[in-house]
Amino acid sequence: MAEKNWHVGSTLPIAVQAVVCLGSAVAPARAFALSDSFAPPSYLGKLDPNMVWEALIGGVVVCAFLAAIALWIHSSLRRTRRLQLRRNAFVSSAMNNLNQGVVMTDAQRRIMFCNDRYLDIYGLTRSDLWTGMTGYDILELRRQRGVLAVSDDDFYEKAASPNGLITELPDGRAILVKYFVLPNGGSVATHLDVSDQRKLSRQLASTKQFLETVLDHVPACVAAKNIEDGRYIFANSAYERFWGFSRDHAVGKNARELFAPISAASIEAADKAALNSPDGQFRNEFEVDRAGELRMVASIRIVVRDESNKPEFLMLVFEDITDRRSLSQELESTKKFLELVVDNIPVALIVEQVKDGRYLLANRSAETILNRRREEATGLTASDIFNPKEAKLIIARDEAAIKKRGMITEEHPISTKDGLRLFLTRRATVLSDAGEPQYLIKTHEDVTDRRQTESRMAHMAYHDGLTDLPNRAAFLQALTQMIEACEGTSEEFAVLCVDLDGLKEVNDVFGHALGDKLLIEVAQRLQDSARGGVVARLSGDEFGLIIDGKQPEAGLALAQQIGEAVAQEFQIDGRAVRAGATTGMSIFPHNGADGAALLANAGAALFRAKQKSRGTISLYQPEMDQQIRDRRVLHQDLSMAIKNGELALAFQPQGVAGHSVAESEIIGFEALARWQHPVRGQVSPAEFIPIAEESGLIVEMGEWILREACREAASWPKPLQVAVNLSPAQFMHGDVVGLVHSILIETGLAPGRLELEITEGVLIEDFDRGLALLRRLKALGVRISMDDFGSGYSSLSYLQAFPFDKIKIDRAFIINLGRNPQSAAIVRAVIDLGHGLEMSIIAEGVETLDQLAFLAKEGCDGVQGYLLGKPLPIGKYAGLVGRTETMELALKTG
Repeated sequence: MAEKNWHVGSTLPIAVQAVVCLGSAVAPARAFALSDSFAPPSYLGKLDPNMVWEALIGGVVVCAFLAAIALWIHSSLRRTRRLQLRRNAFVSSAMNNLNQGVVMTDAQRRIMFCNDRYLDIYGLTRSDLWTGMTGYDILELRRQRGVLAVSDDDFYEKAASPNGLITELPDGRAILVKYFVLPNGGSVATHLDVSDQRKLSRQLASTKQFLETVLDHVPACVAAKNIEDGRYIFANSAYERFWGFSRDHAVGKNARELFAPISAASIEAADKAALNSPDGQFRNEFEVDRAGELRMVASIRIVVRDESNKPEFLMLVFEDITDRRSLSQELESTKKFLELVVDNIPVALIVEQVKDGRYLLANRSAETILNRRREEATGLTASDIFNPKEAKLIIARDEAAIKKRGMITEEHPISTKDGLRLFLTRRATVLSDAGEPQYLIKTHEDVTDRRQTESRMAHMAYHDGLTDLPNRAAFLQALTQMIEACEGTSEEFAVLCVDLDGLKEVNDVFGHALGDKLLIEVAQRLQDSARGGVVARLSGDEFGLIIDGKQPEAGLALAQQIGEAVAQEFQIDGRAVRAGATTGMSIFPHNGADGAALLANAGAALFRAKQKSRGTISLYQPEMDQQIRDRRVLHQDLSMAIKNGELALAFQPQGVAGHSVAESEIIGFEALARWQHPVRGQVSPAEFIPIAEESGLIVEMGEWILREACREAASWPKPLQVAVNLSPAQFMHGDVVGLVHSILIETGLAPGRLELEITEGVLIEDFDRGLALLRRLKALGVRISMDDFGSGYSSLSYLQAFPFDKIKIDRAFIINLGRNPQSAAIVRAVIDLGHGLEMSIIAEGVETLDQLAFLAKEGCDGVQGYLLGKPLPIGKYAGLVGRTETMELALKTG
């Protein structure tokens, strides 16, 4: 027992033993030294015997002390080793009994410890491990055993992450691995089987998702909130739809953070009432503010408790009852509303009881038919109200409807205080629950005015609304009837297309109202000339006529008569108005076997007549078809030419009006389109420009001309002006302002160098829109010029409405300079007018020195014409645009 205590006690017994030994040694020696009988041996010489003995005794004491110390140290080491072994055994036992695997390594990744749970998890044994085995070795061993499917780097990287690494084993188990690096460079890895936890987590997630899905499909608004702070922890889809924000926006916030003060106060009061309620439930209705709209909601709040009956959270369910409450109010007034509606519908309504034929209900509109107040008719029968003849007829119709047990509709006249009127009567039988006729509902609608309107509409469908003449559809029908009557006989008839000349000018000068009156007067004169024949208005200013008799004599005679009748002056609203007629004519059966062909050929003859001269008469000739076909082919070729780049630009110089050509400094060029046809050769602009304008190709062509002209002008060394014509069609179709702006940006041409020439047609079509577009164009910085001034009728009003930068005098006035004094006076007046309006004046068509001298003398600002130069490719004017040196170099190197 003493020995055991020695090994396991403190250091005190060892120290005591050392002191005892030391005392035992010193005491006898001291006693011996003090004895008088002691005689030191003679061989010590002169040394003091006492000192010798003391030294000897001291050495013995020191040796004894050292021996005691050594014995004490040895005992301490043995005890420490035994404690370490016990501690290691305890730690090893504790680690081996953990529910998770543990692997420890030193700084060199050598495995210092691996518990039994780790081996059990991965199906390993102690014999599989060896001394000096590293972490990489054991990973490779697991990989060979099929229980590791990731690389070493991925294993350590993912295991060291905060979430750790989940390893799926072949038997379906899931192992969570977490790896920790120790401060000394070693590491600890834990391996925990989380299969049950993952399965439970999936089940919980599935259950949660199921419950959320169910709640999301509940039509009522459902939400939950914490009791402590009133913050929302859940909201369903109906809740989101009602409030107009997502559940993510609501979760984590309280009512005051989400809603208007009035709504938040109502919600908090309801929450408090639910918490204070004995049964943990509270129902109420209150008003909330939803995006500025007050809505009434009905809610129920339930305090949800945990297993210890402690309140856990507050569940609330509510729905919008605004419409429901308003519906109840509406239902209260429905009866009055229906009575009001029945009384005020424009249809007479009578309800009759089948069993005795007595009237149960009649609205105020029925009083017209009953010829008495509705209150007086209630309870009476048809025999009581109407005369015997009418009553007999009414009763027979009522019985027929009851017998049919369906709807019967008919129209018949009824005598009223306003006279005989046409009524549409509908009778409908209402059956009882037993399927027997119970009530007869009769409605009487006065359709007198409607039938008259329908008759007028039928007339309008085939007649012109302004002149009341037959329209194109009626004219074609008449042609068909004439053809059917003449087929198989030798009869002939002519079809005339008459174009009214001067209508556009009348509209421009006097307005469309007077132009419409002119059309009415012309229609009357045509009818008078046709003497009862077919006269129709085919389009705005085109009329059609059919004349029988010997042809073409009868047709030509009528055309001549029409021309003379229309040429006579019209007196309209106190104004003297003149017009003319141009006529085209085709003959049946020589120029067509059907109405469409005859009308088309007459139109072709009219087109030829208008090409010749206004007021002429043209008879259809077969070659006109060829001309029309040629025109159509030219249209197709022009379309392809635009796409294939066959068009080119020619530039005609514009100069200052000097007294000679030398003094007329060039200030710019006008860009003009030219077309070199691959087969026809050079096509005149006078031929293809009208085709482009009629077909709409002018819009695409105009864009190309504008872009090419700006690109070319931007390359000139001299900053000269470039003028480009814009067609009215470009203003009517597309964004002309955006087009000009984009082209200026694309080409880099300064806006001040571009001059856009327009005709008054831009403003005639739609004055307000055209004026607005011109102002926007001028705001871009470009210059706006009025082309062909003096050729129209409204130019002065347009000059007053829009500040043009330049006016171009029409060439027709310039050509006659020197021939008649009127032209000189007009040119002089235009120059003075333009200068008075602070606008530049340029004259086009200058071809002689006399014309140039006259214009310079009168102060004209600019001139353009063959005298200065013809429209040519810009290379011909290289010197004028500043490319002289380039041209000379090209000649030398060419």
